[in-house]
Order: sequence, then C-alpha cells, then structure tokens
Amino acid sequence: MYLNYTFLFYKVSLRKVYFVLVPPLEGFVMNRVQGDYFETLLYKIFVSIDEHTNVAELANVLEIDLSLVKNAVSMYCRLGFAHKKGQVINLDQLHSSWRNVPSVNRLKSTLDPQKMLLSWDGGESRSPVQEASSATDTDTNSQEDPADTASVSSLSLSMGYTKRIAFLFDSTLTAFLMMGNLSPNLKSHAVTMFEVGKLSDESLDSFLIELEKVQSTGEGEAQRYFDHALTLRNTILFLRHNKDLVAQTAQPDQPNYGFPLDLLRCESLLGLDPATCSRVLNKNYMLLVSMAPLTNEIRPVSSCTPQHIGPAIPEVSSVWFKLYIYHITGQGPPSLLLSKGTRLRKLPDIFQGYDRLLITSWGHDPGVVPTSNVLTMLNDALTHSAVLIQGHGLHGIGDTVHIPFPFDETELQGEFTRVSMGVHKALQILRNKVDLQHFCGYVTMLNASSQLANRKLSDASDEKGEPDLASGSDVNGSTESFEMVIEEATIDSATKQNSVATTEADWVPLELCFGIPLFSSELNQKVCRKIATHGLCTKESYPSLAREGASTPDIHTEASFSSWLSQPSCGDTGVPLPAKNLIFKDGILSEWSGRSPSSLLIANLHLQ
Repeated sequence: MYLNYTFLFYKVSLRKVYFVLVPPLEGFVMNRVQGDYFETLLYKIFVSIDEHTNVAELANVLEIDLSLVKNAVSMYCRLGFAHKKGQVINLDQLHSSWRNVPSVNRLKSTLDPQKMLLSWDGGESRSPVQEASSATDTDTNSQEDPADTASVSSLSLSMGYTKRIAFLFDSTLTAFLMMGNLSPNLKSHAVTMFEVGKLSDESLDSFLIELEKVQSTGEGEAQRYFDHALTLRNTILFLRHNKDLVAQTAQPDQPNYGFPLDLLRCESLLGLDPATCSRVLNKNYMLLVSMAPLTNEIRPVSSCTPQHIGPAIPEVSSVWFKLYIYHITGQGPPSLLLSKGTRLRKLPDIFQGYDRLLITSWGHDPGVVPTSNVLTMLNDALTHSAVLIQGHGLHGIGDTVHIPFPFDETELQGEFTRVSMGVHKALQILRNKVDLQHFCGYVTMLNASSQLANRKLSDASDEKGEPDLASGSDVNGSTESFEMVIEEATIDSATKQNSVATTEADWVPLELCFGIPLFSSELNQKVCRKIATHGLCTKESYPSLAREGASTPDIHTEASFSSWLSQPSCGDTGVPLPAKNLIFKDGILSEWSGRSPSSLLIANLHLQ
C-alpha cells in the first residue's frame, strides 16, 4: 500500500511599500544557533522594524538586499509574530465558522474584559474578533483614561509620525520581569523586550496595564522584582507623552502632546554594526535615555546624535571611571586593581581593618563579600580576569547614600549633613571636572565606618545567614544592576541625624552613574523631577548634551592613565584591560608592586 502525503506551503507575499508591526509575542521559542546568517538577520530586523518604516526603507537602513528582508518579514508574518499594518479582516468574506472564533492570547491585551461578557439585554453584540479589530485600528486601550486616549489618538492622526524618545535597558531588567508571578500577562511583554529587543509605544498601553497589576510588596528576594516593575512603570509614565517634559520644545501654534516612547534593549542594538545602529537611531529617535546602572557585562550605546542622557563612552560604565573619579577628587575608598594572572599570598595591608570588601571581576557586576574567606575567591577570579578590590565596611557593611544630579542651587548651599551632601568637597570637584548639569544620574557616597546600614540590614534580613550576600549589601547602583533596596524614606531624616554622628570626612565617593535609576523609587522620582525642572529633554539642551558628551573625559588621553592600559580591549565591553597593578591609597593613585617580592607572585598567565 502506498500513501500519498500532501504538504501545504503557506506564503505571505509582501511588497516593498508594506508596513509591518510586531505585537507582544505569544508562544515564541527560539533555539539560537551560532553562526546562522538568516537567524542573525531575523534578530537585526526584529530590533529595527517599526510600523512607520516600510519594507524598502528597512532594507535601505540596514543596507541589506531587499529580497532577503522581504523573506525574513514574510517568515514573521507566517509564524504570527508580525502582521501587515492596516490589515482589516472583512468578516463578510470569511466562512461562518470564523466569525465566532475565540480570541487568541495575543489579542488579550487589546480586549476589555468587560466587553468579553455576553450581553443578555438583547442588544447588538460584537464578537471578540470584531472588538480586536476595532482595538487594533485605534491602537489604544479601553482601560485608559478617555481624555488621555483621545489626545494620543489625535496626535497620531493629526500630526503623523514624529521621532520618539528611546529608553535603553539591559537584559537584567527583562530577567526580573520574567521572574516570579508579577502579573498574569507580563511575561509576554518581557519576552518581547528580550527577543525582539524593543517594545514600541503602540504596545505600552497594554504593558502599563500589566505593570499596574503588580503588587507593591513581595517576599524576600522577590521584593526587588516588584520594586523594579513599579519603578519602570513610573519611568514610562514620566517619559511618555509628558507635556511638561517638552514644554519648551513645542511650537506656539502647535499643540504639545509630548513624545512617544520606545523601550530598546542595549544588547540587541549592539548586535547591529555601529553604522547601522547609528542609522536606525537617527531615523526613529530624537533622544536616548539610559537606565542606571547598566550592567558591566555589556558595552553601553554611545551616541552624540541623537543626544544621549547616559554613559557617553564605554569607560564611563567600567572600573576605570571609578579610579578616574578617585584620582581627580583625591577621595575614595581604598582600592586595588589587579591585572589578570596576579596571585595573592595574603590580603594587602590596606584591607586588614575591613570586615567587608567590594569585589568587581572584570566585565561583571560587583558584590560585597566578607574578608574572612575572600583570598581563595580572589585568586580563583584572577586566573581568568582582572579584579578590583575595594574596602566597603569596617564594622560590617558600609553605609551608602545616593545623591541625584543635576544639582539644584539650594543643594549647593548650607552645611554638610547626611541629607544634604551637595556641599561635599568631592562633589564640588566633580562638578568642575565632569559636566553634571546637562546629564542626570546619581553619585553614590560611602561611609565605611558607619553601623547604620548594618542595623537596617539586620532588621530586613530573612535570617538565612550572610544577609549581605542575599541582599546585594545595599550598595544598590554599584554592586549589581538590580538588588533589594531598603528605602531611605523608611527612616526619618532627624532619626538618621541623631542615630549616627557623621562628618564630611567620613564620606567618600564610591561611584557615579549616568541615567535614570530603577532600583529605588525614591531616587527615581528625584532624578525624574530634576530632568523636568532643569529642562534636560528640551531642544535647547541638545547642543549642550552633544558638546558635553563629545568632551567627556577620555581615559585613553589622560597622561596618568594611558601607561596603565593594555591592548587589545576586552572584546565584549570595548574597555582596555589593566597592564599594571594599581592602588588608590591616601588620595593618590599609583602603581602597586606588593609589599615585598614574596607577597606577590606574578604568574603572567595568558589564559584564553
């Protein structure tokens, strides 16, 4: 007996003038294959495609053959991950069995749950597919405020396409959104942010609805997942269609609706070659804003056009910028940068009095560890990477405070206190050496002798031993991109002043980060307020952003740094590795060769 098998080949024909949009992914699974050209092309198109760019323009921006782009986009449409914009289903031409088809998952975000209920009053009702088509055409959510929805819709209809603001994030954020049961349908948006590398403004309405469902409290480590989800929502609401944010940008004869917002993943942008990435960003965006801090495992997106509120060069997000800050201010925690292949026989004397150390392996996020068992871990890490060792706490974990910038005039006056650190001498030097008035971010100040952080940590500890390792040691922006944060607002300012006597000499700068922080809601609100009050997103500030971004201190040209850098650079981050061991002690950065020849053995290992 012979069986005849019939195969059905389904092809979606695309013309070069078609516009294609990518909704939040549902049921997306990708087993990545290294070196597959077509798969690489698919991901390049994923992060570059938008519903305002037709297929021909997309091929031109990517400088890829039009037929290849059409084949890739056609595959997206066949798999249901994308569809042609403006494609309206005529229900009269469909078979009757399709008219009452139940809604699929990817339409849930555009459907009002109340409208999914059956009508018993005998009135005319519409099927879920009809409701979805209507929701797709208007590109708005029924759960949004009617006034806001009307204003956004009128903007898209009357003014046409305008350039947008791009909020740059890294993969750590998507991992946090995927972890835990934050919201029933939040995972599909997180998968889209990771796989597509972008969440467009058209999808943010449903994304915000899911973020609103996230609870404000969690248990243990899950608390930081909830915190970041809620803070991300506040950041989106601040940047997206904010009339006050761009009040000085709008023309007098035109209504001011603010700018749309896209969320872009840095790793996806870095998958494009620099020229293509620049063309994609310049075509679609008028301003880039980075989250802070970005993980040390990636190379930050550097851009002068469009203007970028974030790390101007890769070195700004590296260990080198920490040492640069200590070098120009003459203040900082005791620090020792060891090159790859170094082997320690004992802990250096500058760390003998410390109970906790801040350890940063090259290209990884730092963490606080006890000094009791640090030597074995250091020698193991030094076999494959350079390591920065810093003193963090003399009596447990050091106390940290985050100072947002740009600074207000009132913050630069008065006497030094814990809640008024803008007058600190180190911050005054930083304002003169590094432009902090045309960028946003925060400076982390460290008090290694304070015991206040230990009391707060012990109160919040889950009593599982080593609470410093579980919580990220409350170093917040400097230890890891994301960690559990004990809000400063939980302790009254007067209580903090009375509980621990502090002086300016007790505090030293630990880290400077550019961008909008997501790990603390209080710090996030302060930075967002400063962005609006100082007009950082207005067109008047763009020349200053471009000028100051281009003139950011280049460590390569610093006479004191150039001899300490090795070539070639680290491939993943583009940051040169240290050629020599360096020590920062008593306000001076210098080369370190060890206390005696027997205390340091240079193995000069060149492990791949």
